[in-house]
Amino acid sequence: MRFRPLLALVLAFCLTFISAPSSASAAEKNLQFNKVVNTGKAGQCLTVPAGSDGSISADGRITDLCMQPTEVFVKLKTKKRGSAEFVPSKIISPRFNTSIGEVYGDLSGGKFTEKGGIDFSLFTVLAPNGEEFPLVFSAKDLVANSNGKSIAPGTEFSGTTFVPSYRTGDFLDPKSRAKDTGVDYAQGLVALGGDDEELAKENIKQDLSGNGVLTLSIDSVNSETNEFSGTFVAVQPSDNDLGSKEPTDVKITGVLYGRKA
Repeated sequence: MRFRPLLALVLAFCLTFISAPSSASAAEKNLQFNKVVNTGKAGQCLTVPAGSDGSISADGRITDLCMQPTEVFVKLKTKKRGSAEFVPSKIISPRFNTSIGEVYGDLSGGKFTEKGGIDFSLFTVLAPNGEEFPLVFSAKDLVANSNGKSIAPGTEFSGTTFVPSYRTGDFLDPKSRAKDTGVDYAQGLVALGGDDEELAKENIKQDLSGNGVLTLSIDSVNSETNEFSGTFVAVQPSDNDLGSKEPTDVKITGVLYGRKA
């Protein structure tokens, strides 16, 4: 019995030294996290050093495809008698979470078919006229053909993408429209429905999707690691507010990175 206090002291002493490395490791992880949080670094794509002019076979499987938007343009009519044109706009929400990544798919004869990954991102841009445009930046169902049989500097992949609705039919908005939950009209406006087309567009939910065009341009290739990087241009529709307004064309440009498995 007299040895129990001594044994407890020895065990406490040993546990102190055993737990010390884990505490240090946790502190190190917190330090690394603090260097990344709210800086935008977590959403940055990797890059291949400029001037890497290797070549990769255009057959196999692409993994870790990452696309990071750097500029967004909204198609607007800026002059009364002029035609609509793409004007620079500002990403306002979220600030550091606009990239899509870990996208993977099959590569056969220079044709890339997207199969999955974090293949869409929701954000909002502010146009020069003060109007806000929510959108879904999407690489879903991308089927892109290249202009060559290998991935090398100068190779381009271009194809169409599926752009899902910004919100689904389950979304309950302030007007209480709920397509999938059985509420088709905002209750305070039921008596005003009927033949008013504009009012019906506001009241009735439609889960509408769209299509975009995505072009990937390869600038650098490391044939030893099967990595490549470059730029991309995506043209796609903005949000249509569940059918209550016409979508606007949006052009998204940025940098890309990918790796062939």
